Amino acid sequence: MQHNDAANLLLPGTRAGTRLVDVVPAWLSAAHATLCSPGQAPGRTPGTSTGQEPNAPLTGMIGERAFEAHPSLRDDGTVAWWLVDDTDHLLARKALRMERKRTAFLAEASSTLLSSLNLGRCMDVTAELAAEHLADAALVIAPTYGRRLPVVTCLRGGTPVLAHESVDPDEVPGLGEALRGFPPVPSRWIDPSTAPSWMVPEGFGTVGSIVITPLPGHGVPAGALVLLRRSGGAAFTESEEVFARLFAARAGAAMSAARLYAEQTSITEVLMRELLPPSLHQISGVDYAGGYRPSADHERVGGDFYDVHPAAVEGEASLVALGDVCGKGLEAAVLTGKIRNTLHALLPLADDHQRMISLLNTALLNSHHARFVTLVLASAVREGNAVNLRLTSAGHLSPLIVRASGTVEEAETRGTLVGAMPEAPARTTSVTLAPGESCVLYTDGITEAEGGPMGGTQFGEERLRRVLSECVGMPSESIVERVQMLASQWVGKGRHDDMAVVVISAPRTHHLSAVNGHTRGRFTA
Repeated sequence: MQHNDAANLLLPGTRAGTRLVDVVPAWLSAAHATLCSPGQAPGRTPGTSTGQEPNAPLTGMIGERAFEAHPSLRDDGTVAWWLVDDTDHLLARKALRMERKRTAFLAEASSTLLSSLNLGRCMDVTAELAAEHLADAALVIAPTYGRRLPVVTCLRGGTPVLAHESVDPDEVPGLGEALRGFPPVPSRWIDPSTAPSWMVPEGFGTVGSIVITPLPGHGVPAGALVLLRRSGGAAFTESEEVFARLFAARAGAAMSAARLYAEQTSITEVLMRELLPPSLHQISGVDYAGGYRPSADHERVGGDFYDVHPAAVEGEASLVALGDVCGKGLEAAVLTGKIRNTLHALLPLADDHQRMISLLNTALLNSHHARFVTLVLASAVREGNAVNLRLTSAGHLSPLIVRASGTVEEAETRGTLVGAMPEAPARTTSVTLAPGESCVLYTDGITEAEGGPMGGTQFGEERLRRVLSECVGMPSESIVERVQMLASQWVGKGRHDDMAVVVISAPRTHHLSAVNGHTRGRFTA
């Protein structure tokens, strides 16, 4: 065998006359034997066991370096091999494959994490993905609420488990800092033997390496990610720690979005409760019932509203307000909230409907809202067996009085809508309800509801009057339910405006016991 100086440096045992098989690695020796075997076509480079194509360069390791081996058939029948160091190219290709794999994983993780706005689900998915792709086990730790630490733990191939640990995160090196959003502590600074028992999953064994990295959120930390590997396995490399932080950034963003969504939902629920009409009941001997249906089934509030304000002093009149703000949806609901608050503030003036309406009119004219409202006020007080009412309409539909005889009367009250003109004059009328009689306040969403057998026909006031004439003697709740049911059936699946109805009734003075002797029966005169 002949060699040059470079070959002597690469293969120190090379000597003139030494056999090739005694000097070169087995992969190169086997390739040489194949090339020199009888029947091998001259110039044909053998393939390798790794599936290389014929005539492709032969690759293999010499020491810790990778080489490409290229044969050259000489005129005397011998074969000359020249070797090219391919280590850097091999490492670059390996790094590229790893980067592509990691990029695909991050894209899949982002898609999976952002598919849910549930915080618990985001924590579970984060722990599952981290345990499957980054470590032998993973813990996702949310910020402390009170004295307990929410922790989701997942083993590779296992199911996430939620626990609430009463521990001090600052007792674990790097955990307290991560939960506060500080940069991560390198894993080489963390002694695996100091991992507390609550951090090591049951049956995991001895911890060999730990990574603790923050989960960045939107302005505030979303939590911390803890990765565990068993002893005996490879420790986390610097590259793996960097990749873990990239994954943690995506997981933290998803968890933060889920937490913000939960907080906004909670705030919305609180505001909705304030904007929704109240449930009504009997107050100071007067029966009240109300019903509301927004214009869209997916909405909970709109431009119609009603309230009943009990008298501050027993024996005085309670105030009922029902109104219809121009518009619908959330923007109209916000204005109804302001109007309801304004009317509540004006309760000391409840005995003077005109003054309340005038002050409300001024408040709306001075606001930035370019909307108006129609309104009807009713003051109701029980006197003996009857209920005395004072009714004032401000641009609203006049209340309807359902008499014991089945007659339906329209209250004689008129007025100007509120928030459109400098003045809002209104006329107040007085009505007395005998036992079993009712006063119905309603919005135009009921009478203007379009539908019917042919579609496009309004429910109308006359039809409403006929419905009410059939409700003589019925409790206020039943009247509200019947009006709402028939109006909804009339509309069907068609579009409609907000619908609101309030019924004020003078209770029957006597009633029959039910069959079982315990529950209330039908009222009698």
